[in-house]
Amino acid sequence: MKKITYLLVFLSAQISFCQTDTEHDKMVEAEMKSASEMMAVAVNPNTQNYDVTYSKLEFTVNPSVLNVSGKVTTTFKALSNMNTVVFDFYKKASGAFTISSVKKDGASLAFSHNSTHELVITLPATLTAGNSATIEIIYSGVPSTLEGAFTIGSHNGNPVLWTLSEPFGARDWWPCKQDLNDKIDNGIDVYITAPSQYVSVANGIEPEAPIIVGANKTTHFRHGYPIAAYLVAIAVTNYQIFNQQGGLGTAQSPFFPIVNYIYPEESATTQASLAVTPDIINFYETKFGPYPYRNEKYGHARANLSGGMEHTTVSFMQSWSRGLIAHEMGHQWFGDKVTCGSWKDIWLNEGITEYLSGLVVEQFDGPSGFVSWKDGKSLNVTSVANGAVYLTDVEATNVGRIFSNRLTYNKGAMVTHMLRFKLGDTNFFQGLRDYLNDPTLSYAYAVTPQFQAHLETVFGSSLQEFFNDWVYGQGYPTYTINAHNSAPGQATIQISQTQSDPSVSFFEMPVPVRLTGGAGQQLDVILNNTADAQSFVVNVPFVVTGVEFDPNKDIISRNNTATLGMENFNPEGAIQLYPNPVADVLTISIPESFTLEKVVLFNALGQKSLETNQLEIPVSQLAPGIYVAAFETSNGTFHKKIIKK
Repeated sequence: MKKITYLLVFLSAQISFCQTDTEHDKMVEAEMKSASEMMAVAVNPNTQNYDVTYSKLEFTVNPSVLNVSGKVTTTFKALSNMNTVVFDFYKKASGAFTISSVKKDGASLAFSHNSTHELVITLPATLTAGNSATIEIIYSGVPSTLEGAFTIGSHNGNPVLWTLSEPFGARDWWPCKQDLNDKIDNGIDVYITAPSQYVSVANGIEPEAPIIVGANKTTHFRHGYPIAAYLVAIAVTNYQIFNQQGGLGTAQSPFFPIVNYIYPEESATTQASLAVTPDIINFYETKFGPYPYRNEKYGHARANLSGGMEHTTVSFMQSWSRGLIAHEMGHQWFGDKVTCGSWKDIWLNEGITEYLSGLVVEQFDGPSGFVSWKDGKSLNVTSVANGAVYLTDVEATNVGRIFSNRLTYNKGAMVTHMLRFKLGDTNFFQGLRDYLNDPTLSYAYAVTPQFQAHLETVFGSSLQEFFNDWVYGQGYPTYTINAHNSAPGQATIQISQTQSDPSVSFFEMPVPVRLTGGAGQQLDVILNNTADAQSFVVNVPFVVTGVEFDPNKDIISRNNTATLGMENFNPEGAIQLYPNPVADVLTISIPESFTLEKVVLFNALGQKSLETNQLEIPVSQLAPGIYVAAFETSNGTFHKKIIKK
């Protein structure tokens, strides 16, 4: 009967996860909207000599026509002496855009638009390091459709236009600097001119009412925070506006607007689905601090993309599931406020944020729902034997790999959970808040070692081994748990492990084990597993009749077994040594009913090499070889063999 029950639970979890995974795939598809071929455009070395400080973006569009007319005015500061300035801007072989004017201080400048998608502008004089200049570029034409960064479609017979530039698509519709090292420091002003029957959307808030001139309406949005080029977005259609209110409403944390741009024909169902939005954003504020853009807004805009995209202050959405709302909203902290510093570090955006959607499951559905969520993630992660969270240089130019559902999202999410499990809730959430509020990272960029450093500070110990195994290493472990009643009131648990990929020789992790008794007793223990075949002696106030590995699905693993042995108590077997072979420190584990009086180590010639009464024995000074340890205890003298590496 237990096997049947387990099978039904397993199938239920699989079905539930498949449903979630379908929705999840759509979200991933949207966030990776660029073409999935190899693209060597992660960093343009020709744009590294300046810092963008402000952009004014003026676009004239019609949602029924694939075309944009733009005037982009960019202020930048020279980081070294400059005679030319280069912007990323797409160019087809036959030319995508007509660039009608490039000016500085009203004077026309010479420029070239090359096949490597660079707009190279000759400055009128050398701009010396530390000084600023403003360039105005006027252009028009058909944006590239290669990466889906600028798209038109329809809903219920109405035209709709939207943009989605992550990761490499901003250059497809406006001249910019789109690599991950330079946010637009002082924010952006966006002016969208479109037929007056439509409603326009962009980052930030409307500082004044739209202006109608003839058949067109110009809507101004001001976003006053630093923003990465790929997070700049516009959308236009016959939106209906649905307002909500976020924030905890205290003197220190006042309310802020949630502005939703929805399709009118979906109004009733959409408003019902969006009802959860304030609850989620308020929950996030309790965990991570105030919503990062409280002076402006949060909200959503409906678009015909597949999934969602976390544009700063306004997530573009294909649907309204709670998981999708939670994920894209979470990006406002992780991804928008602090943005990954390279595409190799994309898990700092996507993995952490996907874990936030799991926190929402835990908060609103309770422990059992959260266990199912974690189990589904691990099943997907371990469906393939290899793969790391952190990307290689080559992988970071492949959009499909950057936005890998299995690795970037699901493994990244579970690794984030495992950090919480290892650090404990207090340290974990404090570490995340410290990371978000670090003045060198806040509204800027971060890489994985900086995230690790903040967690280590609150943890008080190095996490390098964890990151080596679970972030940089590939694959997952398979655990074998053997337990037996080794003494009255005590059980011995041995943990062995194999690895799915040779890049990791051993996955270190606190391992949760549940011991049960015949009368329904239960004891959960967490064992700090640092070596293979490591044994632990634990006090148990009942006779153990069952053993279960990782009952709450806290560790990425697969095909694990947990066995209860029927061995009689063997005092010598109750004394455990690890690691063995040993290089530096030998640790002794003995039952609490024993008192260790002395340990003597003899070499192969029978000569005494070391004597101590400590449970941790430094052996680095011993010559490599085989030794015999004599343990004098209150229960007798026992001998064990030790191999010194």
